[in-house]
Amino acid sequence: MKLKEIDLTAMQAWSPAQQHPIYLATGTSAQQLDASFSTNASLEIFELDLSDPSLDMKSCAVISSSHRYHKLIWGPHSMTAGESVSGVLIAGGENGNVILYDPAKILVGNSEAIIAQKDKHTGPVRALDVNMFQTNLVASGANESEIYIWDLNNFATPMTPGAKTQPLEDISCIAWNRQVQHILASASPSGRATVWDLRKNEPIIKVSDHNNRMHCSGLAWHPDVATQMVLASEDDRLPVIQMWDLRFTSSPLRVLESHTRGILAIAWSMADSELLLSCGKDAKILCSNPNTGEVLYELPTNMQWCFDIQWCPRNPAIFSAASFDGRISTYSIMGGSTDGLRQKHVDQLSSSFGNLDPFGTGQPLPPLQLPQQTAPQSVVLPLKKPPRWIRRPVGASFSFGGKLVTFENAKPQQQPGVDQQPQHHYVYVSQVVTEKEFLARSTQLQEAVQSEGFVSYCQKKIDMAQADFERNVWAFLKVNFEEDSRAKYLELLGYRKDDLKNKVSVAESCACVKYFVDGFICQVQPCIINVFICDNKQETEDLGSARKTFNISVSGDVDGLITQALLTGNFESAVDLCLHDNRMADAIILAIAGGQELLSRTQEKYFSKIQSKITRLITAVVTKNWKEIVQSCDLQNWREALAAVLTYARPDEFAALCDLLGNRLESEGDSLLRTQACLCYICAGNVEKLVACWSKVQDGNSPLSLQDLIEKVVILRKAVQLTQAVDPNAVGALLAEKMSQYANLLAAQGSIAAALTFLPANTDQPNIVLLRDRLCRAQGELPAGQEAIRAPYERQPIPKDRAGPVVGQVPGPQTSAQQYYQQGDKPPPPGFIMPGAVNPSAPPQQATSPSYSMYSQAGTRPAYPQTLFVFSQVPDNFMPPVPITSPIMNPLADPQAQTQQPPAAPVGTPSFQPPQLPAGQQAPLGPYAPQALGPGVVPPTTFKPRTEGAPGAPIGNAMQHVQALPTEKITKKPIPEEHLILKTTFEALIQRCLLSASDPQTKRKLDDANKRLEFLYDKLREQTLSPAIVSGLHSIVKSIETRNYVEGLNIHMHIVSTSNFSETSAFMPVLKVVLIQANKLGV
Repeated sequence: MKLKEIDLTAMQAWSPAQQHPIYLATGTSAQQLDASFSTNASLEIFELDLSDPSLDMKSCAVISSSHRYHKLIWGPHSMTAGESVSGVLIAGGENGNVILYDPAKILVGNSEAIIAQKDKHTGPVRALDVNMFQTNLVASGANESEIYIWDLNNFATPMTPGAKTQPLEDISCIAWNRQVQHILASASPSGRATVWDLRKNEPIIKVSDHNNRMHCSGLAWHPDVATQMVLASEDDRLPVIQMWDLRFTSSPLRVLESHTRGILAIAWSMADSELLLSCGKDAKILCSNPNTGEVLYELPTNMQWCFDIQWCPRNPAIFSAASFDGRISTYSIMGGSTDGLRQKHVDQLSSSFGNLDPFGTGQPLPPLQLPQQTAPQSVVLPLKKPPRWIRRPVGASFSFGGKLVTFENAKPQQQPGVDQQPQHHYVYVSQVVTEKEFLARSTQLQEAVQSEGFVSYCQKKIDMAQADFERNVWAFLKVNFEEDSRAKYLELLGYRKDDLKNKVSVAESCACVKYFVDGFICQVQPCIINVFICDNKQETEDLGSARKTFNISVSGDVDGLITQALLTGNFESAVDLCLHDNRMADAIILAIAGGQELLSRTQEKYFSKIQSKITRLITAVVTKNWKEIVQSCDLQNWREALAAVLTYARPDEFAALCDLLGNRLESEGDSLLRTQACLCYICAGNVEKLVACWSKVQDGNSPLSLQDLIEKVVILRKAVQLTQAVDPNAVGALLAEKMSQYANLLAAQGSIAAALTFLPANTDQPNIVLLRDRLCRAQGELPAGQEAIRAPYERQPIPKDRAGPVVGQVPGPQTSAQQYYQQGDKPPPPGFIMPGAVNPSAPPQQATSPSYSMYSQAGTRPAYPQTLFVFSQVPDNFMPPVPITSPIMNPLADPQAQTQQPPAAPVGTPSFQPPQLPAGQQAPLGPYAPQALGPGVVPPTTFKPRTEGAPGAPIGNAMQHVQALPTEKITKKPIPEEHLILKTTFEALIQRCLLSASDPQTKRKLDDANKRLEFLYDKLREQTLSPAIVSGLHSIVKSIETRNYVEGLNIHMHIVSTSNFSETSAFMPVLKVVLIQANKLGV
């Protein structure tokens, strides 16, 4: 779209790329007059201010000039960082003069802005160009084949590139090579272009069209490829842009025919070699891709011709065009809106009449108002493809499953003496593993669950635990899988029966103890203890043998009253009298004889009178009120309370009592006691409360902390499944959330199959359902209840040695050298390389659903057929082929550098193999069929040094192939196995042609071709062909196998145009003959 306008009929020149702000210099154009027929001339500098929305460019300075100009350029010579404006303005005058201006002096209004001028040329100077390597060198061209090389440091005496070309003619265009500093090209209106070598001071090659209708109006070198240039034709009979390659000058490499009338100017973008601007007599400004001929952008312009067009060096999206209607317009190829231009036209129309009525009434008119339209804004679309300068040089993006997708568009460094190869761009998909310890521990947990080795797993955790609490937790978990778990719990709490016996025996000799006998309590001296405990049997025998008499007293004292109550069978009164007299032991013994009801009342009265440290414990034990112990004990004695529950609680109340104690610890205790609540929940088998308590007391943000929790939860769930009749699939909301977090972490590390096993299966939480769906699809399955979606195309099996789709079920774990795409995804474009996993230590992934689950072993998810795309691995040291940037001659700075050893392809690079199809079967064609010459992996090749010569000349020892072979027997090396298919395919095609051909002349051609193809096989044996040629030959083989000979001929033409002629001259012509005959015969 249009950005700015200048109402001038002038030549133009942008300030160099180093200059900021951006300036546009204009000089009055020669051989053109405006509507005023003024003969004055001026040189003016404008500033490009894109922050100003108006179309007007700010004029910074203007000086009058005695010259009109045919060409104006702004060179970066003598630019320094400290200066606001610098460089040199170079103008080509109409009288053969070359004038140098100082733009800094022009901007400050200094009339002495001319640095130097010379009128060495004959006739007007129509061609100027600055050497981008040595900015002090300027080439100029004028009439009578005059070309001068000016040194701005010594402007007095110019140089010539060589003798004048004959016949003498005008020089309309001149351009320095963009890759080689000593190569210069010039063109004349006759259509002939001459390439000069300044080291030899002579022309080295001439390019011309054979139809002699080429009227050259533009010349430009390829920004990246040293041997390619474009020529534009001004002739209306041949309005084309021809792209030439100096290695193949018999005909143009490509012809662009987008214009309908003659082309007046062209400009090739230095920032993107796929953008070529052209303007012609058809009033069009087109931006084309010279490599394909596609028109990427057509500017909406008026019906005026443009005679000059230039890219802005600093802002690559902007260019300017000077038209014959006296206007210089600045455009952007990135699109935009034309509303500003429309408003300017309205304002100009309104201001031209002032405020008076144009029909003579003399009445003032209001300002012109635009009608309010509901039509959408006029939007100019940008290029069809993003230009190179806005493409990311590198990029990375993470995808589901820990996949990292990366790409790089780095331009390979050019090396002298190395042919430029088509640059391949690769997209790498890698597996990123950041939590190695997390994955290792998860793998150990999965193995323990699969093998059911829970005891050994817990013991390993106990041995590895560093904190006492962690050790206790795993010890409690381990007890769940052992026999007599309650006794083991008591031992973990510090209560062992053997140790207690030893403590009691020690205490007998020094203190009074309390003990239980058939449910009642006695308190006696140590000697009596010995009688009751140690010598109980002996004492009974002694009492029985003595048979002493005793007195039954019925006196009025307490003993007498008790005696009377006993004699009458009134146990209740006897007990009351004993309690009144504080004879507790007698009362308890009599209550036992009086029945359970009396015993209970007696025990209550006893406990109400006697208060000691252990009274409440004895009360709870005697009354079996374990809830009282749990609810009322001091929390510092939680171990003792838990031990009592473990000793006396019934199975049906055990879990509830443990939960109650854990709740008290969690709600009433300090931070240390809150952590101990986890042990109570483990004893109770309450997974949900364990998760809630652990989440509160532990930091659950890190992956390893979550791994700690999941390990305990999984082990406890397995223990509960073994000991309690619970639903193994029952999962609470909090546990489901933690499990989904854990599955997410596993999936992020690439463990898709493991993540599915941990994900709850019977929850309807949206995030878990979505995660399960993604995991199933990532593994090549479909979630239960969904039908497989039929692909819009059918996949065909491809041999294993070729990158391509492979159909079938995944046979177990896959190696890290392969990456997969799930069913339903589009296959990647040609050349899409997927290397192996970045982290080889990552656990192997099960391609199918494992046979176990963290929740239930009763049934697994249904398996579905999978379609995988397998791609070869790219070696770590793989480097894309180097583009063809070799110059005609070596740089001037290094005249001795005649040879260059290119880097050899890395060993282990996957070879390029065509598909093996049965005889008579054609390869499937479709939107995903492999394209010819698509980027791919090339076979390893050993390069040999060679010397670069003139285009088309034999290089190195290439001439030895046309000599007669010696008569002695020659033992040839075998053709490498990966290239043997070339020989078998070409020979088989020739044999089919011979069988179908009836013309003797055709048979002779085929016999000759069969012999001359031996040169190709020799090169394959010696491995002297470049990777691009070998890759192209394999592509031709693919087209032969599919009988698509037209495609094979197109590939053949591409190989010839992009490779060194000396490499292919021995066999490519005959290969073309074979393809033509095969297409003609239809074999």
